[in-house]
Amino acid sequence: MTSWRFGPGPFLIAGPCVVETDAIMLRIAERLAEIGARYDLPVCFKASFDKANRARGDAPRGPGLDAGLRALEQVRRATGLPVLTDVHESAQVDRVAEVVDVLQIPAFLCRQTDLLVAAGRTGKPVNIKKGQWMQAEAMAGAVAKVKESGSQEVAVTERGTFFGYGDLVVDHRNFARLREATGCPTVYDATHSVQQPGQAPGGASGGDREHIPALLAAAAAAGADGFFVETHPDPERALSDAATQWPLDRLDALVERAVQVWHAAREHAGV
Repeated sequence: MTSWRFGPGPFLIAGPCVVETDAIMLRIAERLAEIGARYDLPVCFKASFDKANRARGDAPRGPGLDAGLRALEQVRRATGLPVLTDVHESAQVDRVAEVVDVLQIPAFLCRQTDLLVAAGRTGKPVNIKKGQWMQAEAMAGAVAKVKESGSQEVAVTERGTFFGYGDLVVDHRNFARLREATGCPTVYDATHSVQQPGQAPGGASGGDREHIPALLAAAAAAGADGFFVETHPDPERALSDAATQWPLDRLDALVERAVQVWHAAREHAGV
């Protein structure tokens, strides 16, 4: 199985929001592998086998555990990229850990002790998304649960904070605050942080995709160690988060700019 570390240089976690057809998955993964090679950037392919937190009962959730893991395994075999997926229940963790390289804890579940402990016991790298309602310092407890259970390769992802009932804001101070509070690398989720929860027709999530480039560049300058971007060849037809996924044919330019800012900010640190 491919190994994965969160750093020390910039890294990218990217892929479609949810597992889709093999053709779409491989098209995205092959482009990600090309981008990683072009910018000497470690890339981890992300897709969820189940989107358990949906606004409506009839919203697409994904293919489920078994089919989703088969699809992720095929991506690794075809491209050599490590793969990441979410876990929502502690009973899923061991099965998922047999296949994926990185486990992800969704933001709404970042305080679920049984889930965090189960993920830590696998010894696999774990990415914990910060809850949209939480201050940065409160994530220290989530990280401690994972590390005390066994996993030492842990990252914390900033994905915005609730602003009223239907918007999110990003506090770029949080990258320094998260690192100080947890001792972990920090990741910026550029696509989920521009969501507008409940603002699309039928109560689904809307979003402002056009703000992604500026926010991602700002995060690279502010101290984020890695970047998280959901991407799709035809975002408007994506099965989930259609309003915020970044177009695959524009991903190269987005990543290039973020990497350039990341390096420039560190060359001039303290100025």
